[in-house]
Amino acid sequence: MENSNLPIKTWMLAMTFITATKKGFSATELQRQLGMKRYEPVFRMYHKLRVVMGKRDDRYRLEDMVEYDEAFVGKATKPKVKNNLKRGRGSQKQSKVAVMAESTILEDVDSGVLEKSCRYFKMKKIKNLEAKTAQALIKEYIDKDSVLQTDKSTTFSDLSDCIDVHIKEISKTEEGKFNLKWAHIAISNLKKHLQTYHMISERMMQNYLDEFCYKLNRRYFGQKLFDRLIIASIYPYWCDCG
Repeated sequence: MENSNLPIKTWMLAMTFITATKKGFSATELQRQLGMKRYEPVFRMYHKLRVVMGKRDDRYRLEDMVEYDEAFVGKATKPKVKNNLKRGRGSQKQSKVAVMAESTILEDVDSGVLEKSCRYFKMKKIKNLEAKTAQALIKEYIDKDSVLQTDKSTTFSDLSDCIDVHIKEISKTEEGKFNLKWAHIAISNLKKHLQTYHMISERMMQNYLDEFCYKLNRRYFGQKLFDRLIIASIYPYWCDCG
C-alpha cells in the first residue's frame, strides 16, 4: 500500500472481496465491486496483493512426505504467432508449472485401507523440464530429510544430492496415482481456477499461482483469511503471525 494513490478503504474492500471466496476473482469483477472507473489501478493493486501472498508462502519449506509433479497450463498467446507454435506436451502455448504437495499417509484402523491427507502446496512457474531445474526447486523449497514422491520422468533421474529418500513410480499405475494423488488434484483444481481469467501472460503467471496456493494452504481459515492477508501486507518479511 506504500506510495499508492488509492485510499486505504479501497485496499481494505479489495482484500475483503478477494478473501471472501475460494474461487478466482478477476480484476474486472473486482473493479465492478469497488465501483472504480479505471481498470489499470485495480489490476496493479490486485497483483501487488498476489505478490505479497507469494512472498508469505515462500518463507515456508515443505517437509515429511512431498509429492512433486509438473503441469502445463494455458497462457495468453498473440494471435499472429499462435498458429505457428507447436502443440501437445511442452507446447509454447502453455506455461510449465512445478507442483509440490506435502502429504501424509493415513491408515484406517478397522479396514487397514490407506489414504492420503494433504497439508500445504507450492507451485512455481518453470522455464523447462530439465533435471537441474527440478533439483534447484527441491533444494530451495523441500526439506532434505523429506520423502520425495515423483513419477519416473528423466527430470527426476538423479536427486541424490537434493533429498534423502526418493520414491519413483509410473504415474498411470495404481501406485503412481496414490503417490501423486494430491499433486494431481491440485493440478486439476488449478486449471479450473485459471479458467476465471481469460488472458494470463507468461510474465504474470506466477502471481496467479501464488494466489491459488495462498488460499489453498489456508483453506480452513474461513473469515480469518482477511486478517492474515492484512498482516502479510504490512509485515511481509518478518512477521510470524500468518
